[in-house]
Amino acid sequence: MLTTPTPRSHLHTRSISFNGYARDDGLWDIEGHLKDSKSHPFITGSKTWDPGEAFHDMWIRLTVDRDLTIKAIEVAMDRHPHPECPEVIPPMNALIGAQLGKGWRKMIDTHLGDLKGCTHLRELLANMATAAFQAIPGALFPAEENQPPLYLGTCKSWDFDGPVVMRVYPQFYQWKKK
Repeated sequence: MLTTPTPRSHLHTRSISFNGYARDDGLWDIEGHLKDSKSHPFITGSKTWDPGEAFHDMWIRLTVDRDLTIKAIEVAMDRHPHPECPEVIPPMNALIGAQLGKGWRKMIDTHLGDLKGCTHLRELLANMATAAFQAIPGALFPAEENQPPLYLGTCKSWDFDGPVVMRVYPQFYQWKKK
């Protein structure tokens, strides 16, 4: 828990959530939702947003297979501050066929970076890979039993030379890719 802050005034709330679903057809849906609101009236162009009213309310659904390859993508912008914002939705289809995992953020930047996409949708996409890793544990285990789960070697706790791998996956402790 954080310490008690200095007295302050609330200005902005950004809520981001991710959910993972196993589908009946053997695929998975990973959904991301981003919502922004202000605690005061907020003006963009000719529109005034009331306090607490969402001016960004955006959704992404990625449908992926066992290899975390994107089979389908759906994007919705229930609320957005400018009429041009939804123009970034069709280019999102460029991610169909891409794989979540190493190089994912670069893939997002290549296909949707700068003026080709939306900052908020890119933010959601970047973290959808982590949500998929949490939701689809079977996808993280290679078919060969002599290969470590894909998340080993990706953070301090899962360091091949660390105590967690030594305890949980001793067969891969100090493992080196061949």
